[in-house]
Amino acid sequence: MRPCFILFACAALAGCSTPETLTRSGLVSAGIPKPIAACMAGRMVDRLSILQLRRLAGLGKADRSRDLDQFLYRVRSLRDPQIIAVTGSSAALCASGMVR
Repeated sequence: MRPCFILFACAALAGCSTPETLTRSGLVSAGIPKPIAACMAGRMVDRLSILQLRRLAGLGKADRSRDLDQFLYRVRSLRDPQIIAVTGSSAALCASGMVR
């Protein structure tokens, strides 16, 4: 009985990843520094759809960016004006320290 409970608890916790957590992890995997990624993720999940966030996640799986500029260049390849605007403004505000 006890092993089943432990397995169920682990499965339940694994499903608790929020879109913000997944977005932050994806940004870090794509090469964005952790503090900037955390700031950007909070803004992005409020402004983009789940489908748009998934499209962005594909960029992180493909290759790691050298810096924020290269990441933004790769974001433009998605050809989605809203993704480009939200990601660009979030990057600018978060990297400058105007938003935390």
